[in-house]
Amino acid sequence: MRISELAAEADVSIATIKFYLREGLLPEGERSSATQATYRADHLERLRLIRALIGSGVSISQARSVLDAIDRPPTNAYDLLGTAHAATMTRTADAVDTTEAEKLVRRLGSADGRCDDVVLGAIARALGQIEEAGFQVADDVMTAYLDAMRRIARAEIAGVPTDSTEAAVKYVVLGTILVEPLLLALRRAAEQIAAAERFGTH
Repeated sequence: MRISELAAEADVSIATIKFYLREGLLPEGERSSATQATYRADHLERLRLIRALIGSGVSISQARSVLDAIDRPPTNAYDLLGTAHAATMTRTADAVDTTEAEKLVRRLGSADGRCDDVVLGAIARALGQIEEAGFQVADDVMTAYLDAMRRIARAEIAGVPTDSTEAAVKYVVLGTILVEPLLLALRRAAEQIAAAERFGTH
C-alpha cells in the first residue's frame, strides 16, 4: 500500500507517519521510485503499536527502547522484565536510601530484599515523596497493596507466552506499559465503589 493508504488504514496523518519514519520508529517501506514507497501489513501493525505506546504517555525515546526490545529480544526470559522496566522507567543519578524499599520488597517475597535497581530506586523515591508530604500509608493498607501486587504479578507472569520469544517480549513489555494506566483507573473505580458502600452516594 502507498503511504496515503497506510495513513487511512491507521487513521493517522501522513505527516505523523513521516515523523515516525524520521525517528526510526517505523521501518522504511520498499522503494518503488525515488519519491515513493510501498508498505506492507506489518508496517500497519507497527504503526498501530507506535500509536498505542505514544497514546499511553510513552515518550519517543521510550517508544524507541520498547521497539528495540521487541526487535532484539533478550535471550533470558527473566531479563524481559528488566527490559520492560528499563524502557519505561527513568534512571536518575541521585543517590537514594533504599532501606525502606528493601523492607517492602522482602514483604513482597524477595528473600534478599533486592530487585532491579531501577525499580528499587523508584519505590524508594515514592516512599520519600509520601514521607515528605507528611502522608502515611497505614500498615494494613500497605499489606493490602502488597497482597494485591503479588496476586497481580503472579497472574501476569503465569500468562507469559513460552512458545515464542517475540510473543513473550510483546506480552511483558506492552503489558508493563499499556496495562499500568488500566490498573490505576481500576483502583480509582474500586475506591468509588468502596466509598459508596461505606458512605452512600448522597
